[in-house]
Amino acid sequence: MSLLDQLKTMTTVVADTGDIGAIEQFTPQDATTNPSLITAAAKLPQYQSIVDETLSQAKETLGNNASDQEVAKEAFKHLAVAFGKRILEIIPGRVSTEVDARLSYDTEGTLATARELIGEYEAAGISRDRILIKIASTWEGIKAAEILEQEGIHCNLTLLFGLHQAAACADAKVTLISPFVGRILDWYKADTGRDSYPPSEDPGVLSVTEIYNYYKKFGYETEIMGASFRNVDEIKELAGVDLLTISPKLLKPLSETEGELTRKLKPEDAKASEIEKLSVDKAKFDEMHESDRMANDKLDEGIKGFTKALEELEQLLVDRLAQMNQPAAV
Repeated sequence: MSLLDQLKTMTTVVADTGDIGAIEQFTPQDATTNPSLITAAAKLPQYQSIVDETLSQAKETLGNNASDQEVAKEAFKHLAVAFGKRILEIIPGRVSTEVDARLSYDTEGTLATARELIGEYEAAGISRDRILIKIASTWEGIKAAEILEQEGIHCNLTLLFGLHQAAACADAKVTLISPFVGRILDWYKADTGRDSYPPSEDPGVLSVTEIYNYYKKFGYETEIMGASFRNVDEIKELAGVDLLTISPKLLKPLSETEGELTRKLKPEDAKASEIEKLSVDKAKFDEMHESDRMANDKLDEGIKGFTKALEELEQLLVDRLAQMNQPAAV
């Protein structure tokens, strides 16, 4: 059996991509996207029809008097769902669709956008059980997710880098968290000047292992989905975690490599570990976040990075609409 086939027996494999062709190739259970992935996919010729269809619907909604900027802004609100709907035609499970990163510190704005996203999926006949709303793991985002979960809207808390974020998410009863393994490694390499870490000492691997043990020790139902991988070894070290969301460039070697894959994370080991339970209110969250330089830096950097991707996507839509509006050559 390939490493990927073995991994699927102990962990739910999720495709981390907006590339529908890659999802078809690797047959994951679930799929997740983010602003950077949607922007990258929207540039590809094979997905031009999704972009054009979304722009045309936006233009029809707003009427002929709307400016290109207004039409592009309306289309922008719906493009991630358009990709999500297409992805759900392929996978048997769930797709994650992200709230605008510029709302990461706005609880009410996040709630309104999340409800709009779910409403759009449901209007297309897609059950909310197949959707995870992705929200950044700020205190404001976690509080929004807590309310959404009570409404039956399931959430994926992303840009998660520290145990304080994970503990707050578990207390809020969110469905799933996405700790960012590779981005944690990136920070430590830059901070220490080291070129590499052995797989078992990888700081991102250690962070997810700590969260896994904490959740299983205290019986939390929130699922853990390791994300943002830099190499296959990180994935192998986390075999046994609830879910792993993996890019096509790493799914490929996993699918082509044979050999024995050992399960590294086990609930029984976690239950036997000695861990202290945290009580995380806003003051404790802020205190722990401020003292964790890595989590502080990477959360801020991640929100800014996703915001930049969204701005790029908005401009891409404006440019594409201008092309569509040009008269056909005679």
